[in-house]
Amino acid sequence: MNFKFSTLLIFVGSFLFAQTGGGMWIPTELNEKEMKKMGMNISAKDIFNSQKASIKDAIAHFGGGCTSEVISPQGLLLTNHHCGYSQIQSHSTLQNNYLQDGFWAKSMSDELANPGLTATFIIDIKEVTNEVLIGENMTESAIKENIKTIVNKTKKENWQEAFVKPFYKGNKYYLFITETYRDVRLVGAPPSSIGKFGSDTDNWVWPRHTGDFSLFRIYADKNNRPAEYSPENIPYKPKHFLPINIKGLEKNDFTFVFGFPGLTDEYLPASAIEQTVKTLNPAKVEVRDEALKIMDAYMKQDQNIKIKYASKYASIANYWKNMIGVNQGIQKSGAIQIKRDYEQRLLNKIREKCKTEKSERCVQYPSMIEDLNQLYQKIEHYNLAKAYFDEAIYRNSETFRIALTLSDLSKNEGQVSHELRNRVSDYLKSLYKDYEPQVDKDVSLAVWNLYKKNVPAEFQPDNTNITAEDLDTSIITGGRKINQISLIENPKLFLSQENLKEILNADPLIQKIRAIESAYSAKASPKRISLQNKIDDLLKKYMKAQMDFMQDEKKFFPDANSTLRVTYGKVNGYAPRDAVYYDNTTYLKGVMEKYVPGDYEFDVPEKLRSLYAKKDYGVYAKNGKMPVNFIATNHTTGGNSGSPALDADGNLVGLNFDRVWEGTMSDLYYDPEISRNIMVDARYILFIIDKYANADRLIKEMKLVK
Repeated sequence: MNFKFSTLLIFVGSFLFAQTGGGMWIPTELNEKEMKKMGMNISAKDIFNSQKASIKDAIAHFGGGCTSEVISPQGLLLTNHHCGYSQIQSHSTLQNNYLQDGFWAKSMSDELANPGLTATFIIDIKEVTNEVLIGENMTESAIKENIKTIVNKTKKENWQEAFVKPFYKGNKYYLFITETYRDVRLVGAPPSSIGKFGSDTDNWVWPRHTGDFSLFRIYADKNNRPAEYSPENIPYKPKHFLPINIKGLEKNDFTFVFGFPGLTDEYLPASAIEQTVKTLNPAKVEVRDEALKIMDAYMKQDQNIKIKYASKYASIANYWKNMIGVNQGIQKSGAIQIKRDYEQRLLNKIREKCKTEKSERCVQYPSMIEDLNQLYQKIEHYNLAKAYFDEAIYRNSETFRIALTLSDLSKNEGQVSHELRNRVSDYLKSLYKDYEPQVDKDVSLAVWNLYKKNVPAEFQPDNTNITAEDLDTSIITGGRKINQISLIENPKLFLSQENLKEILNADPLIQKIRAIESAYSAKASPKRISLQNKIDDLLKKYMKAQMDFMQDEKKFFPDANSTLRVTYGKVNGYAPRDAVYYDNTTYLKGVMEKYVPGDYEFDVPEKLRSLYAKKDYGVYAKNGKMPVNFIATNHTTGGNSGSPALDADGNLVGLNFDRVWEGTMSDLYYDPEISRNIMVDARYILFIIDKYANADRLIKEMKLVK
């Protein structure tokens, strides 16, 4: 591997075309000139500076899956309601139902601890490509060794961490230094009728009217450093916190989103997109559809089950609906054909250039697209098997997932260590807290039937079928006790039994799940991994070819990989179809228009209705109306949930929480005409905290820009 990076480095520093939205840019490589041309007033150094306080010091990776931001000098942390949902749910009971009624700590002493919840800040980012890719023909093991050396020699504080991640399909590498706080407490959350208003019906949909926010606080030790939970910890003092603009934004105003987008694949060939849309997404949607129908029926019948399954249901439903939207968007936009045409133009440019150039790339590039097409064709039924295994056996059946865990436990050589038993028992204790055997039995049987029906027979074990009796009599579901000890009731005691391996191996359900997993692992997984490795090698070359030859018509930013990014654009509506135009802002009036008394998605709390009737909006109204949500052309994805939307001066104006239905395809194909991110207006957040919750102690912590 002897790639030259000069062209790419020049390109990243100076784009050759106008920015109209789209892109997830590394914050150390922002095009300040372009951002200012679009309306930004601050400098790139104000956004990211490793030498002094900057906006990046207010942005935290929340729980490893969302984004959050510090909005007060006392470590007050803002994120989405759905990002804090599992914490809110874990503190909820029938007696204190915080999901239903909301939660507002009256003082810091009332703020609730959340074991395992973290907030991670980025201290610095450095490009280390030349240190990682030393020499020619770099192997994967050599790259790993170079990364290990870089991490080991990185200067950092004892409480900080360092890691290196690949970008541009492995054509570039960056070093990150981070700081993780482990005492993050719940401060406030509106009821789900505000924080989750519209629920599944409105998810991924515009117009939207959801107050999707919650509040936490970071606590630190007496030296303001990360520490495990302790009553002695004190509120974190941030290097920077975000002032809040209560003037709001108008159409065409500049805005940027700063956060941790999860995963995108913007540079895949058409054959990969086609396989995703026509084969893999439909399989995943089918499994989740079955699980959701069953869970929904039980949740409507039993309030206790509704509380237990609220977070799980929301998690499953989120990407179930997303995948449906992706398929529709890809098909409607003609993205597959657009990518095929793009590939042809790329090949034409390569062939034209290689008429006069004799180089390694002229040998490798001309055949790579056809090679990728053939590999995707070969891998398709292996990918299908993986999709069903992940969705049916691992992800949507908790019973099967437990069986896989216990099967692994029983396969350990020799005696099972106490440490491992304790680790598994802690996992099971947490899972069983919100587990209903009958619900999961019905889900498990339904998804198993789909697996048995749709996974190629060659990847399934012979003469294996999971029955209702297997579930009814399993130790996993509580159908059978051993020595009068129930796994559900006391995981730790159950797993402490001396003959544990024999007990686990004797359970028919564990035996069958092991057979299913073994057949998949032996017959499908190795071949799929082998083919995927070949695809990944070619995708790296394909990415490099695009950057070498297509800079005149396409802007290149690295795919999202859960690292800190900036995306910028403008507040704007959009036209999803003929004769339809959506404006960029929604108001509280729209909440009342959707109001359905007693409905689990569209009920509205009496106090909010009263505030609306009186038009009691405080200082947060706009021309006598209460803004709720707004949209812009910022390019976001999962992981950007909870990201701050910032104005031209770096003040908080909104809280990112979703994308529009027509633009969910932007993980694979970004269309600036219809791709929009959805944000809660900061004024609605403050209005709910102040007027609805009467939590003015929190407002007093913040800096409001009027």
